[in-house]
Amino acid sequence: MGRGGKKAHPARRWVLGLLAMGLAAVLGVWVVSFYVEKRYADRIIPRAEAPQAPVALVYGAGLAPGGVPSPVLAQRLDAAIALYRAGTVDSLLLSGDNSDPFHDETRAMARYVLERGVPSSAVEEDDAGLSTYDSSVRAHTVFGVREAVLVTQRFHLTRALYIANSVGIDAWGVAADEGRPRTRRYALRETFSRVLALGMVLAEAEPRYPSGRTLAAPR
Repeated sequence: MGRGGKKAHPARRWVLGLLAMGLAAVLGVWVVSFYVEKRYADRIIPRAEAPQAPVALVYGAGLAPGGVPSPVLAQRLDAAIALYRAGTVDSLLLSGDNSDPFHDETRAMARYVLERGVPSSAVEEDDAGLSTYDSSVRAHTVFGVREAVLVTQRFHLTRALYIANSVGIDAWGVAADEGRPRTRRYALRETFSRVLALGMVLAEAEPRYPSGRTLAAPR
């Protein structure tokens, strides 16, 4: 009832109901994102303390003009090279998106590490790493990875760790931007990406390319 015994206007009830649903949705997204962010956060460790592992899994992050790794991707590759040189990992699994014939991400990644002294025998390429989820699942099911050190920036690492550990990889994480100020640039995107990651893990979604180490042909 409104003031003077009058019923609340129907439009007002609709607005209040919509506001309540909106707040509930925002709260739900935040709770799920927070859970994914914190679930394996204790597995983020300094590079010098990373455990011995057969492989470092490096996630793609786009190319710069000229077909070279973007600054973000170069930072990931440099951290992975440092792990290899330190003897922490035996090999590097470079996972990128080669679905576009004009965007050969893994080849650029491989060229970058080979030019810096990593032998070809210690480099594997996954051409079908179209997303963090696909890269992680394929590392386990296609490349047989059971233990790994994940290499990516801190903002992305908690999601990568959640997915990798959830799909069967005993994974630890090293932040490629270790020692640098954290950025909030990707905060909103990561919030929703974490929610999507949990949904895909729970649904046991298949990657777009569930088998094969390379793409047979551009799609």
